[in-house]
Amino acid sequence: MLLLGLLLVLGCATLVMLLFIYVTSETYAKVIRFKDEQFYLDPKTAEKERFPSIEDDSTIWLSVIVPAYNEEKRLPVMLEECLDYLEKKLKSNPSCTYEVLIVDDGSNDRTTEVGLSYSKKYGCDKVRVLTLSTNRGKGGAVRLGMLSARGEQLLFADADGATTFEDISKLQNNLKELVKGQTMDKALGLVCGSRAHLEKEAIASRSFFRTVLMKGFHLLVWLFAARSVRDTQCGFKLLTRPTARLCFPNLHIERWAFDVELIYIAEYMKIPTGEVSVRWMEIEGSKIVPVWSWLQMGRDLILMWLRYSTGAWKVNIRSQTSKVK
Repeated sequence: MLLLGLLLVLGCATLVMLLFIYVTSETYAKVIRFKDEQFYLDPKTAEKERFPSIEDDSTIWLSVIVPAYNEEKRLPVMLEECLDYLEKKLKSNPSCTYEVLIVDDGSNDRTTEVGLSYSKKYGCDKVRVLTLSTNRGKGGAVRLGMLSARGEQLLFADADGATTFEDISKLQNNLKELVKGQTMDKALGLVCGSRAHLEKEAIASRSFFRTVLMKGFHLLVWLFAARSVRDTQCGFKLLTRPTARLCFPNLHIERWAFDVELIYIAEYMKIPTGEVSVRWMEIEGSKIVPVWSWLQMGRDLILMWLRYSTGAWKVNIRSQTSKVK
C-alpha cells in the first residue's frame, strides 16, 4: 500500500512537471533582434549599413561566422589564420569570395574594436562585425550571425582558433558528397568537424571525475538527442544556405547545448549529415567551466527531449516569427 502511494505521488508529480513544461514553453522558436543589431559599421566611412537576410539569395561563396564573447586576446590569432587561408583561396580562384562575420555576444572588453580593425584592413565586404546589445549565449550569437550571412556555404568557427582552419576543405569535400551534384543554393547538408579521434588522448589527460562527466554527457546526447554525430560540441560546422535557413530560426536553445539541438533538428528533418575529423588543440581561456557547463548542458538536453516529445516545442518548416525590439 505504501509503495502504491509513493508511485501515485511520483506519477502525479511527473504529470505536473510535464504540464508545467508544456504550458511555459514557446511552441515555435522566436528570433528576437534589437534594432541596432540589424546594422553593421563600415569603419572607413563611419556609416552603418543594414545586414542582409538568410532569406535572400546568396551573393558570395562562403560565410564564416565567429561567435565571440570577451575574445579581444584570442580573436586576432584566429582571424589571422582564417583570413590568410581565405585570401590565398581567393587569389587562386576569384570565384571563392568570402566574408567573415564576427558576432560580439555582448562583450565587456574590446572584442568589437578588434573585429572592426580587421574590417578596416580588409574592407567591410570581407569582414563585418555584428555587436549584440545583450549577451545571448553562443547559440544565440551563431544564430544571428547565420541569419545575417550572404554565403552559399556557411561555417561557424570558434574564436579561439582551436581547430586548424584549412581543415575546412575536408568539410567542403564531404559536403559536396552529401549534396550529390545538387547546387549548394538548393541542397540540404550539414557537416560537423569532429575531435572524436582525439578522445583517447583527452581521457588520458583528464581526471577520472571529468572523464565520467564527459562520458555521461555523451550518453545523454545519444539517448535523448543526436545519434548520427559522435562529437556534437566541436565548434566547426559547415552547412548549405537552405540548411541554415531551415535550422537556425528553429533553435530554441541559445547557450552551449545549441549544437545538439541543431543536429537534432537536422536528423528530424532528414537532412544529410556528415562528420569529418579535424585537427584540434586546447587553447587557454575557454569560457566553459568543465563541471558546471556539462551539468548545465545535460539539463538542457533532458528538457529539450521532454519539450519535443510532449509537443511543447515544434519545428516550423514553413515560416518563422521574428521580433525586432
